[in-house]
Amino acid sequence: MWLNKLSVVLFVMLSAACSSSHKTGAAPAVPAVTEVSKSDKQETPAKVNYTGPPAIIYKTTNDYKKNVPVVLSDDKMKVVSYPAPSDVFRNGVLAYPSELISGYLLDNRGISLNTAFTKYTYEEYSKLKEAPDLTALYNSVIDKNPFTEMYNCGNRYRFKNEVSELNEIIKNNSLSSLKKLK
Repeated sequence: MWLNKLSVVLFVMLSAACSSSHKTGAAPAVPAVTEVSKSDKQETPAKVNYTGPPAIIYKTTNDYKKNVPVVLSDDKMKVVSYPAPSDVFRNGVLAYPSELISGYLLDNRGISLNTAFTKYTYEEYSKLKEAPDLTALYNSVIDKNPFTEMYNCGNRYRFKNEVSELNEIIKNNSLSSLKKLK
């Protein structure tokens, strides 16, 4: 009998612990948190731990804004990651990079230093019934080393307005404050 009651209690506790208040892919709600210093009773912002994708800005050797990216192996000899045709959207629109000042782009797709661009445009790729096979994708790569500069700007969710805040960083020549990847 006590084992049965214990099972019910454990089930209720696990169910409560596993429930979530936000949907997958949505930015987590970040409450306005303050803490009061005991010594001077002034309110100061508390540290908030943001989790989410990085904001990556970059420049390329040519204009690849409309080309679908894939990830190559370290030796650049094979495709190791690629999107499904349905994955080239962000918030219901094609995930083109956001244009910033001075020729920089803000990634909206998930690029890295091993990213290469294919001949497929976002528009034509999104209309495919399925992704091309790995050989066809690799053969569609138009530039295996497309980046001239790349910076990790930290967690994407820390920005209230990514484009304007990143443009300010670029305009103020503050790129050295960011993590330079290339």
